[in-house]
Amino acid sequence: MWDKETARRYDAWFQTGPGSFALKREVRLLERMTAAWPRRGQRLLEIGCGTGVFLEVLHHSGFDVTGLDASPHMLKQARERLGNRADLHLGDAGHLPFDDKHFDFAVLLTVLEFCPDPAQVLREAARVARKAVLVGFLNRFSLYGMSSKLWPGTTGKLLRNACWFTPWGLTGLVRQSLGPRPMRLGSVLVGPKSTWCESSPWRQLNSLMLPVPVGAICACAVNLTREPVVTPLPAFGAKACPG
Repeated sequence: MWDKETARRYDAWFQTGPGSFALKREVRLLERMTAAWPRRGQRLLEIGCGTGVFLEVLHHSGFDVTGLDASPHMLKQARERLGNRADLHLGDAGHLPFDDKHFDFAVLLTVLEFCPDPAQVLREAARVARKAVLVGFLNRFSLYGMSSKLWPGTTGKLLRNACWFTPWGLTGLVRQSLGPRPMRLGSVLVGPKSTWCESSPWRQLNSLMLPVPVGAICACAVNLTREPVVTPLPAFGAKACPG
């Protein structure tokens, strides 16, 4: 499924008008959902990193990044994009080749939709992460999701075959797989795909960062510790030690 042509089309989508618009908003959502996470010396694994588009964003944000994907074609493009800035692995999201709590954070962005056993993938993500897991997912009950169902030609073949989630379905899956955990939700891209453009008022509407999962792209941050995952306030005022 994730062959060379699929990898090419995946990257090409972000060069289109709607794709470029959506990418900027998805990046803002990713940055918003990880804003409180400490960065320096923090190891982050992106499961299903694809061609490395978001892994590069996370690297620029200050994380020490590792990526894993099941497609060698996707990983080839990720290596071309990131070079030696990321540690990249070929592997199965349901059976991660890492020790328990090897990473501080794990991120899955539009990955569970394509997994035969999403609960197992979530459990594996929580096993290798110490602090938090972030799940990005396609919202079946968004205007984008409903319009895609009414007019299937508006989405690509891969998305038509994906298992889209409802917000309550995703949060229920998290509770079922990981037990009761503190969760925080957010979303972006309120309008259907036809409104993903720079024209007013659509630009303003689709740029809203919402704390409720009503947009096309949603994110769920799951805290794996009892304490909130935040950057300690004293760290912001700390002076660097002389070299």
